[in-house]
Amino acid sequence: MGGGHGLAASLSALRQVTDQLTAVVTVADNGGSSGRLRKELGVLPPGDLRMALAALCRDDEWGRTWADVLQHRFRSDGELHDHAVGNLLIVALWELLGEAVDGLDWVARLLGAQGRVLPMSAVPLDITARVIGLDPAHPEAITEIRGQAEVATTPGHVVDVALDPADPPACPEALVAIAEADWVVVGPGSWFTSVIPNLLVPALSRGLQDTSARRLLTLNLGEQKGETDGFSPETHLEVLAAHAPDLRIDVVLADEEHVPDPGSLARTAESLGAELIVADIADDERHLHHAPDKLAKVYREIFG
Repeated sequence: MGGGHGLAASLSALRQVTDQLTAVVTVADNGGSSGRLRKELGVLPPGDLRMALAALCRDDEWGRTWADVLQHRFRSDGELHDHAVGNLLIVALWELLGEAVDGLDWVARLLGAQGRVLPMSAVPLDITARVIGLDPAHPEAITEIRGQAEVATTPGHVVDVALDPADPPACPEALVAIAEADWVVVGPGSWFTSVIPNLLVPALSRGLQDTSARRLLTLNLGEQKGETDGFSPETHLEVLAAHAPDLRIDVVLADEEHVPDPGSLARTAESLGAELIVADIADDERHLHHAPDKLAKVYREIFG
């Protein structure tokens, strides 16, 4: 569960562990190609869904080629500039088939994807946030901002986030997947705009509480500029718990180089019902990115 680059890294790892895999993806993006298609056509923003599908492509010539096609962006001086081919493909299938899940399943079949990709909700959503520190003259004042892109880049400090509409319909297939799962993996990803939004869809939240699956939370490697400036690993957990107070976690996974105080983090994880596992899961080449191969090894060990 999640969105963006964090979910893509997790899926790239998980498809090495199992082919019985379902991604439940946030649908609140309002920027870039996705935002333009959402505004013009009234569709779900396809970008995070596209990234998840690309991450599930096999490592053979077919899979790598189609992953590159999905992720390819046009460069021009015209209206097509910066549109991702995969976004256009997904939206075309939605228009032809009239149903979001059917369209995503067709794209997955074309790609030979090792798993299924589902939206967390059947309707496009907006993220709203209460932010402190936007007005230099009134540094303690709280301002409400709206939009995933705006929240992700705010120069203020995010206090909390909400969805609009506040009670969106969950994707029925996602509820079934959560109910039938052995494990539910949440994160990593942009904490306020990719990870927490899934937990704010009421039916999904109830499904996570009721499922017999074990729940694993993969922590980010550090703070994210504009969203989680100054956040410690413990703060990430505390913020998640504040947004989903009834959610119990079984395992918290963190990178060994990004846990300043393992004892403190273990105590915070325990307050959520979770065991803390600290391992080497960071990419050696890319700063603050998870390494799918390392994640796959650790996921395999955790899942038993």
